[in-house]
Amino acid sequence: MACVHDHSCEEHSCSSDWSLYKHIDLTKVSALNEAVAGSVKSVFRAWEHRLNSSEGYLESNEGDPELLVHIPFTSDVKIKSISIVGGADGTSPSRMRAFINREGIDFSDAQAIQPEWELAENLQGILEYQTRYSKFQSVGSITLHFPDNFGGDTTQIHYIGLKGEATQLKRDVVATIVYELMPNPSDHKTRSEAQGGFSQIG
Repeated sequence: MACVHDHSCEEHSCSSDWSLYKHIDLTKVSALNEAVAGSVKSVFRAWEHRLNSSEGYLESNEGDPELLVHIPFTSDVKIKSISIVGGADGTSPSRMRAFINREGIDFSDAQAIQPEWELAENLQGILEYQTRYSKFQSVGSITLHFPDNFGGDTTQIHYIGLKGEATQLKRDVVATIVYELMPNPSDHKTRSEAQGGFSQIG
């Protein structure tokens, strides 16, 4: 479901208040089939700068429009909507799939589900695609698959915007908690050891 903005974002709560940009772990963002290595990082920026094309864009290799973008977060998030600003002349992505908390997805994995969204050519950044919010909770990472475009030789993405809420639980803290909850036998003495004696069998 797409939401069209027909109002000023500055007067509503649809701009920076809900942006998840500051919670994206940009150092770990990656893409498959990008023509320029690392260019995927340039499409993540503040909502008010979504049309600033001078900051760069993501483009697929020529003759192969498919792109796969992996986006990890620094804390668990809830994603309400996704905005994609594509390129002109048929290079905008026309479909999008989303995978939540899945590591190491490749193109063969991404073909396994039906498209979640049919996209429009959103050159002005006025469209947002609503998620099934109940399924986009506790998101540590999201992988977006763009299987094709509107007929261009390449696919171009100039901006990816994610809106929602972040939790207070940091991803690295989660790992630490899991580690601490794993029992270490050397930390737990048996009753006989605690009393300085030995267990006797028979």
